[in-house]
Amino acid sequence: MHHRHHRAMGAAVAATAALLVAGLSGSASAGTAPVDPAPTAAETLRTDAAPPALLKAMQRDLGLDRGQAERRLGNEAEAGATAARLRAALGGDFAGAWVTGAESGTLTVATTDAGDVSAIEARGAEAKVVRHSLADLDAAKARLDRAAAKRDTADAPVWYVDTRTNTVVVEAIRPAAARSLLAAAGVDRSLARVESRTERPRTFYDLRGGEAYYINNSSRCSIGFPITKGTQQGFATAGHCGRAGAGTTGSNQVAQGTFQGSIFPGRDMAWVATNSSWTATPYVNGAGGQSVQVTGSTAAPVGASVCRSGSTTGWHCGTVTQLNTSVTYQEGTISPVTKTTVCAEPGDSGGSYISGSQAQGVTSGGSGDCRSGGETFFQPINALLQNYGLTLKTTGGDDGGEEPGGGEEPGGTWAAGTVYQPGDTVTYGGATYRCLQGHQAQPGWEPSNVPALWQRV
Repeated sequence: MHHRHHRAMGAAVAATAALLVAGLSGSASAGTAPVDPAPTAAETLRTDAAPPALLKAMQRDLGLDRGQAERRLGNEAEAGATAARLRAALGGDFAGAWVTGAESGTLTVATTDAGDVSAIEARGAEAKVVRHSLADLDAAKARLDRAAAKRDTADAPVWYVDTRTNTVVVEAIRPAAARSLLAAAGVDRSLARVESRTERPRTFYDLRGGEAYYINNSSRCSIGFPITKGTQQGFATAGHCGRAGAGTTGSNQVAQGTFQGSIFPGRDMAWVATNSSWTATPYVNGAGGQSVQVTGSTAAPVGASVCRSGSTTGWHCGTVTQLNTSVTYQEGTISPVTKTTVCAEPGDSGGSYISGSQAQGVTSGGSGDCRSGGETFFQPINALLQNYGLTLKTTGGDDGGEEPGGGEEPGGTWAAGTVYQPGDTVTYGGATYRCLQGHQAQPGWEPSNVPALWQRV
């Protein structure tokens, strides 16, 4: 079901967008004909298309009114684009970025060089000078991942790069387990911080999330996001829900499809190819059965709002607290996942995480519940799409029947359906562009059209 679009560009969004567009387009020379301004990040990511059900859940869980929720989505889109440009400009000095405030009105960008402060502030962001670059922190986290592959990390089940404190954090049931992991990884204690936790994360398998499906007529999980692979239709979900070859039936108990690929542990990703009775749509199931549209898969920054669809607990919202997180369940370690403050319960596994109208990932696991509060981890959707060569079903264009990469522009390298990561370079229309934010390309998002996602170099 389609919904009317709601455009909400508050003063803060407009100011940030104007700054961004000015930085991208420059000033028109005297005597030159005016040109249409480049679309803002909020316009590119269609934050005005956020459905009422998502806005209501944000109001409930983040303590906002409707206007604040709408402005927050717009601000987060602009902040993501600004942070991406600063990351490209600062290079090795860049130490992370995050948004704060009820409306995500403040973007902070960290750097290891005090000489970068003026450049950061010129983009409308706050600057923070820190000791360690993001590259150094990511390298330390990678050493933890390698060390964890050879040991039991059940008592130190979560670790991640925390850009806000400029450290690598290990959350542990027993502090000694965290210290042992850090020592085995050779991570300098000046880079690390140990935090206490009381619960071990667990997978939410054997029930359902956004919409139910059954595996081999027994356990239940959730459809994450509808996808296509060429002319084949299906959906993305969590790997722990089923192994390749397992059959599925829908919530109506009608034969549905078969798992084509599944990874768990290590990652938590899978996809199911459905039979001709099922049609992939660009929606996830929202509150009261309303359809929530998906327009893309641009990854949200730390601090951004994110909402989850689950049939056990309904719609719940929170914020992205950490990217590039590793988490240990009893079945093994998963990395990288995204850590959130969204609650979930058994039955929500595999379901959809969405920020505005941008797909973020599928429910992996977590701790706590939706009565007392909790945390969850999701498998990022772009990595899943890239791994299996899938195309996210969106409302933005004709994404059925075309293999990822099949929309390549003649003489160039940019291709619709391809998953691009920050720093990737392509050519399009005879020019070279650098990717600013991770996303799956789609028709209409050509580099020359979306300065929030691409920078001409």
